[in-house]
Amino acid sequence: MPLPIEDYALITDCSTAALVGRDGSIDWLCLPRYDSAAMFAALLGDERHGRWKLAPTTEDANATRRYEGDSFVLLTHWETPEGEVEVLDFMPRGTDRADLVRRIRGIRGTVTMREELRVRFGYAASMPWVRKDRSTTPPAFTAASGPDAIVRYGPELHATDLKHEAEFEVSAGETIDVSLCWYPSHRQRPTPPDVEQGLHHTRRWWRDFARRNRYTGAYEEHVHRSLLTLRALTHAETGGIVAAATTSLPEQFGGERNWDYRYVWLRDASLTLSVMIRSGLSEVVSHWRDWLLRAIAGDPADLQIMYGIAGERRLAEYELDSLPGYEGASPVRVGNGAYTQYQADVIGEVMVALEEARAAGMKESANSWSLQCSLITYLEQNLDRQDQGIWEARGPAHFYTQGRAMQWAAFDAAIRGVRDHGLEGDADRWERLRDGIRDQIERQGYDAERNTYTQHFETKEVDSSLLLLPQVGYCRPDDPKMLGTVQAIEEDLLRDGLPLRYRTDKSPDGLPPGENPFLACAFWLVEQYARSGRVDDARRLMDRLVGFTNDLGLLSEEYDVQNRRQAGNTPQALSHLALIRAAEAIQRADTGDGSTLQRLPAGG
Repeated sequence: MPLPIEDYALITDCSTAALVGRDGSIDWLCLPRYDSAAMFAALLGDERHGRWKLAPTTEDANATRRYEGDSFVLLTHWETPEGEVEVLDFMPRGTDRADLVRRIRGIRGTVTMREELRVRFGYAASMPWVRKDRSTTPPAFTAASGPDAIVRYGPELHATDLKHEAEFEVSAGETIDVSLCWYPSHRQRPTPPDVEQGLHHTRRWWRDFARRNRYTGAYEEHVHRSLLTLRALTHAETGGIVAAATTSLPEQFGGERNWDYRYVWLRDASLTLSVMIRSGLSEVVSHWRDWLLRAIAGDPADLQIMYGIAGERRLAEYELDSLPGYEGASPVRVGNGAYTQYQADVIGEVMVALEEARAAGMKESANSWSLQCSLITYLEQNLDRQDQGIWEARGPAHFYTQGRAMQWAAFDAAIRGVRDHGLEGDADRWERLRDGIRDQIERQGYDAERNTYTQHFETKEVDSSLLLLPQVGYCRPDDPKMLGTVQAIEEDLLRDGLPLRYRTDKSPDGLPPGENPFLACAFWLVEQYARSGRVDDARRLMDRLVGFTNDLGLLSEEYDVQNRRQAGNTPQALSHLALIRAAEAIQRADTGDGSTLQRLPAGG
C-alpha cells in the first residue's frame, strides 16, 4: 500500500521528479520527463507495480528528514540500535543525463541496509529484461523493455520473487553510492555518474536560484519553499510549467476524480509567472514567454487551455488497466481530455501575467506583442461563446462569471499595453469591449437580492473562483458587492472552515458529488480577507493552512479535514502560488503597502 500523500518528498532535476516516502521507498518516477510513463508506480498500487526502496533492515529504525537548505537534495537520517546513517537522495542538475543518486553515509556504528529494486516500465505494464555485469566498478545492473532502459550502479543485486535485492553494511565514516540512470534502450548504457560533481553542481544551482528571491516578510519560510517548488515544476529545457508531478491521486478517496496534472495549463503557468515576477525571478518569465510563443504559434483559433511540456497539442485521455489506483481510487488516467475544452478565463490570465512582466520592466520580444494582439482578436471573436469554466466542467457550457471577468481583465491588460507602454493597438475599441463585458456581468452575473456575484449567468449559486475578481482589478476587495460575495461563499461553501470550489451536491462535471476543500480557494480567501481589512481572520486561516503542509513544506491539491490528510495530485503548483499570494497580501496589510494589489482599471 502507498503511504499517505503528505509522507512523500519530491526530488527533481527540473525535467522530471521522483516521490520518496518516509520509509525510503521511491514509489513514483517517470523518466526522462514528468509526463513519461512511470517505471516506479507503487504510488498508484503497491510494491508489485514498481518501486526502489532503500532503508535499514531494522524494522523499528527511526527516520527524520529535511531538504538541504534551499534545494531539493533530500537528507534522511536513519537511527537504529546499531548505529546511524544518512541517505542523500537527489537528481543531478545541469547534465544531459537522467540520473537519480542515493548516497549512504555512515554516521555512527554499523547499520545494515537493504535495497529493493522493482522496475516496471510503462505504468507497470511491462516486466523488463534484466542483466548483470560484474566487470564494472561498481557492478552494473540493467533493465530494458521496449524503448526504455535503466542502468543501476552499486552493491551487487540478487534476484528474488520478481524483484532484486541487496544487503550491505555501512560503518561510521563510510560512503556508498547507488545510482540509477535512464537511457534509450537502443543506445549503449551510460557510465557511472560523477556523484561528487553532480552533488556540488546541484547544491549550487538551487542555492543560486534561491538567492535571487527577494521576498521577505510574513510566512517567509513557506513562501521560499513554495517558490522553489514552482521552479521545480518548470521544465529546465522547454520552460513549460506542469501543474503537478503526478497523475490520478484522488480528489475524493476511493472515487473517480483522478486526473493527470503533468501538463502545462496556461492558467496555472500564468499565475505562477505573476508570483515569480513579484519575487524578482524574471528569468523564468522570459523562458515561459518563449514557450508560449512556440506552443500557440499559428492561428489563434487553435488555442488550447493546456499543452504538453514542449507544447504538444494532443493530450488524449485514456485509462490504465495495469494500475489499481491510489488506495483503490480508479480509474487511473493518462492524458487529460480537458485540453479540448474552451475556457473563457485563460486568455485573461495570460494577458495579465504578461502585463505584469511589462510593468516590472521586461521588454517585449519581436513577436510577443503581436501574439497578445492575436489573442485579443481571438477573444473578441468568441465573446458570445459559452465555456466550461475554471473547474473544467464536463457538463453543459455556461457564461461563467469568473471567466467573463477574466475576459474583462484581458482587454484591460491590452489597453495598458497601448496607453502605459506605447505599444500599437486599438485601445479605444478594446475599452468599449471591456466596458461592455462589465455591464453584462453586473446585469446577469450579479444577484442583487442577495448582494453577490454568481457562479454563472443561469444560476444564483456561488463559486470560490469569484474570489479572483479583485485579484485582477475587476473590483476592489472592499467593494460592497465583493463583501456580499464573500459572505455568500462563507454561508454556502465553507466545510470545516475551508471553502469548497462549488456546491458539490450540484457538481458541474457530471461525476458523483463529493470532494475535499480545494487549497487554492482557501488561500484566495486569505488574500481577500487581508485585502479587505479582515487581517486577523486572514492570519487565523493562513496559520491553519500552512499547518497542512508536510514536514518539507509541500502541498497537494486538496485537504481532507476529517482524516487530516492531503488529497489530490502533488505537489500542486496552484496551491503553492496561491500560498505565496496570500502571504504577500498579509505582509502588505501589516506594512500598509497595498500599491501593487489595489489595481484599478486602465484609464480608471
